[in-house]
Amino acid sequence: MPSSWKPIEREEASVIYFWAFVVGGLICAAAELVMIRFPRLTPGHLLVGLTVTGAVLNGFGWYDALIKFAGAGALIPVSGFGASITRGVLQETQKLGWEGLFTGTLEFVGLGIAAGVLFATLAALVAVPRG
Repeated sequence: MPSSWKPIEREEASVIYFWAFVVGGLICAAAELVMIRFPRLTPGHLLVGLTVTGAVLNGFGWYDALIKFAGAGALIPVSGFGASITRGVLQETQKLGWEGLFTGTLEFVGLGIAAGVLFATLAALVAVPRG
């Protein structure tokens, strides 16, 4: 266990879980309100919108503050995916310059994307399609 880790007290953990639940719920509720208000939008539109929103907010440095406050409540929704893409691009741009715009995109999310493709392929091979 790294020396920077510290045990979390039971009361502190319950507050962390509370805010993660509230923030994650608010992000999902906002997405539902958009779906209700604009019924012509498909789930794909909403997915792209949340990803871009997370990326833009992290570009301004606001989404990282939300992640520090709410933890997994802000990181798990797809807006956290957009924020992770931006985080990788910003870090790689600082290290490599303009080339980081291309290499940083998959810095944090590449393994997750590869795992998603692998497991989706395995599920497609195992599943029996209906119809």
